[in-house]
Amino acid sequence: MRKVVLPTFIIVATALLILRLFYLQIINDSFKLKSENNAIKIKYDYPERGYIYDRHGTLLVANQPSYDIMVIPKDIKNLDTIEFCQLLEISKDRFLKTIAKAKVYSPRLPSVFLPQLNKLEFAAFQEKIRKFEGFYIQKRSLRDYQVRFGANVFGFITQVNENLIKKNPYYNSGDLIGRQGVEESYENTLRGVKGVKYTLKDKYNREIGSYKEGKYDTIAVQGKDINLTIDAELQKYGEELMVNKRGGIVAIEPRTGEILALVTAPSYDPSILVGRQRSKNYTKLYRDSIAKPLYDRGLLAEYPPGSPFKILTGLVALQEGVINEQSSVVCNHGFSYARGRFMRCHCHGGVMQLHRGIYESCNSYFGTAYMKTINKYLRPADGVDIWSNHIQSFGLGHFMGYDLPTGRKGKAPTSKTYKRIYPNGGWRSTAIVSNSIGQGEVLMTPIQLANMMAAVANHGFYFTPHIIKKIKGIPIDKKFRTKHFTTINRKYFQPVIDGLFDVYNLGTAYALKVDGIEICGKTGTAENFAKINGKRTKLQDHSIFVAFAPRNNPKIAIAVLVENGYWGARWAGPISSLMIEKYLRKKITRTDLEKRMLEGSLQGEYARYTGRKAVDSLLLTKPAASSTDTEIEN
Repeated sequence: MRKVVLPTFIIVATALLILRLFYLQIINDSFKLKSENNAIKIKYDYPERGYIYDRHGTLLVANQPSYDIMVIPKDIKNLDTIEFCQLLEISKDRFLKTIAKAKVYSPRLPSVFLPQLNKLEFAAFQEKIRKFEGFYIQKRSLRDYQVRFGANVFGFITQVNENLIKKNPYYNSGDLIGRQGVEESYENTLRGVKGVKYTLKDKYNREIGSYKEGKYDTIAVQGKDINLTIDAELQKYGEELMVNKRGGIVAIEPRTGEILALVTAPSYDPSILVGRQRSKNYTKLYRDSIAKPLYDRGLLAEYPPGSPFKILTGLVALQEGVINEQSSVVCNHGFSYARGRFMRCHCHGGVMQLHRGIYESCNSYFGTAYMKTINKYLRPADGVDIWSNHIQSFGLGHFMGYDLPTGRKGKAPTSKTYKRIYPNGGWRSTAIVSNSIGQGEVLMTPIQLANMMAAVANHGFYFTPHIIKKIKGIPIDKKFRTKHFTTINRKYFQPVIDGLFDVYNLGTAYALKVDGIEICGKTGTAENFAKINGKRTKLQDHSIFVAFAPRNNPKIAIAVLVENGYWGARWAGPISSLMIEKYLRKKITRTDLEKRMLEGSLQGEYARYTGRKAVDSLLLTKPAASSTDTEIEN
């Protein structure tokens, strides 16, 4: 048997090797093309990127022509460097550094020498290009923004770096790629496919015709257009309301999971990251460590959710059977939950049941409900893990799978969390009761808060939030059409929703009502600490508000967070009401709220604890007067 196996193996291996060599040398001559690269000029034809539209078909991002000066270092001959630099208004030092960098990439392949010339700069250079051997013009298209908002949604276009070129053979030096926002998420869809043309050169480096009669030439394919779920008018309005403030707004359509608005503040005009000033402007934005305009607070900023978290505290307690609608707690403007420990409450006090506890935002009621949930189990660790599993079913504590390239998980503490905090054990529900009111170890991003409200609006399910609505010729990922069910029984949502409805009628958002629209909402105030000079310092509280509307058949769920905005009804609440009315009616009747929000500013508050203002000419700002209006406190 062995005498047969070995010769057979040798014969088969030899035959396969011969067939492979025959294929490479006779049938497929692509390697020959590479070996002849010295005599071939490769020129790329770059397609237009796909256009970007909003959910209603409004054009948001188009294209404009641009021209790059390309260089092939080995072809540079008899160059008048002084004339060349004067024509392009660059220094000789920059010229030498750019050429050196191009040589490192490849002496024989083209590199971008100077990107993104406009028409006038192109015309001036084109007149004299015959004098500059080794240089040529490469036409490309750059983004042409039709709007001044949505920078965080769109992202921007930039040149690929060397690491990406090594990883992805599609890209060459000087190619453009999407970064951040949908430009990054849908890069492969938007970029199209570049065309390639191979031209044969003689020994004098003159073009003498198409290589192999164009056998290897390809035609550029334009990128596909996409429609976003964003409502352009709502996005614009949200950014206007957040001028001179910091924070985020996320609005979602509950029945689909489509993101209607994704606002981060402060923001900037997306057009400043186009053209020859792009790098300079990006550097200024990147280095702004105070306002952080490139930091998408709607997706990345993790905050204590404050009182809106009481919605989940109540739902979990109902599901676990430790309370019902009639369960009562006496609130004496707070409650004692352990020896010497007292949780304060700003409600009116008295006997609290679920309904009143929600619309008056009673800490005593929800602190008690949370402790009962944990204490239901013999081991606090088991109680915490079961509670955590419930809240994670709303999308908390993990990445939600949305189609944007950035995000944070937030934090849904488990028994492991407290084993780290209390390594010697001995902790009980009294040690972690702050979780009940959205403080403690709980952290959420604005998009998680908005998704939580979408799940409540749907009586217990949600769709993965997403920003893509339509791609021409390509179906949307089915994961965006899949329902995710929470662990809470559907029957428990209605009493909570009734309480949220009366937040506007009887409770903390009474002054924020919009006639004719039934809004269900919840105010929130989150404590805010920061390390300043190495010391943990209490700063002004964050203002939070979550809501959905209408009460029946909800069309919008929203979360608004305004950093250092005092309490929920002062800043975040009015902005929520305005956004809801804008989306549902396309007009505003609460002009009193609108005027105060558009003109109001928190820049003085930010300057107070940073020591300096961060208002920059690149940011979306306008003159504003500080607001001193007060509302009903949460």
